[in-house]
Amino acid sequence: MMLVNSPDPVIDANLAIALDALLAEHSVTRAAARLHTSPAAMSRTLARLRRILQDPLLVRAGQTMVPTPRAQALREEAAAVVRSLGALLSPGTSVDPAGLRSTFTLQAADLVGAALAPGLLQIAQREAPGVAFRIRAEEWEAGPALRDGRIDLEVGSIDHVDPETQVEELVSLRMVAAVRPGHPLTEGPLTPARLAAAQHVTVSRRGRFTGPLDTALAEQDLQRRVSVVLPSHLAAMTLATRSDLVCLVPATPSGAAPSPLTHDADALGLRLLDIPLVLPPLTIGMAWHPRHTADGAHRWLRNAVRRALCTPPASSGPTAADAVAVE
Repeated sequence: MMLVNSPDPVIDANLAIALDALLAEHSVTRAAARLHTSPAAMSRTLARLRRILQDPLLVRAGQTMVPTPRAQALREEAAAVVRSLGALLSPGTSVDPAGLRSTFTLQAADLVGAALAPGLLQIAQREAPGVAFRIRAEEWEAGPALRDGRIDLEVGSIDHVDPETQVEELVSLRMVAAVRPGHPLTEGPLTPARLAAAQHVTVSRRGRFTGPLDTALAEQDLQRRVSVVLPSHLAAMTLATRSDLVCLVPATPSGAAPSPLTHDADALGLRLLDIPLVLPPLTIGMAWHPRHTADGAHRWLRNAVRRALCTPPASSGPTAADAVAVE
């Protein structure tokens, strides 16, 4: 550490650091080594402190130096000042999750929120029992909502990002056709023509009837019939269990570990059929405003989301109603 010569000792933090080292070590040489400076520079600093405080501070006693009564009185105060400076100027990345008393607001589609909530709650109950989660539907444009602080994190398919928004990809999934047990499409090979001839339910917050599947079918000179558009993935899957409608749902790639994002289709008993067409993967990620990047509490939140989406929730434990408010 370089000791700065400042005309105003009131604002020279280095003086407080040097005083703390001198009073702790009772030696100019050892104090210099502690602060990675030279004994000559530390000797000059001691002389400056003596002038400012109008006290010798350390005086010779044989082969050692001993503190004056004024120095002894200043010892704890100088140490406290240095500790405060350290806390003030240290990176704010560390946090004890057990001490958090926060409510985090996340924005996610219903399928993502349902997959995320059980794992988040299990992690929070183990590590941060004072934390609660509010999961909102995709009702706001994420960029302004993140910037304004209305949401802490967006989780889902991130396709509308402001330039400053930080994005991390979490998992990549493939799309499959979900039908009820005994559906006609479960009999025999599924071909593009048979898939197009079936009736479909699609999911769109904006009420759109078409998507990537329609583009792939059009390349085969085929067109499907969409009977209904719903804003909710869970509602669309429930409808598929009660009708002959086909619903597209995410599934893990072949050979990959199960994902919480596929849990609901399995729980509803839907049959998942591989689509004989090339469709773009569904990438689930999280987005946040850069002002939260170094924040310890937000770092814990992002890590918890990573773990919740990468590990299937246990069969027992808290339910989403326990501590998550869904709006």
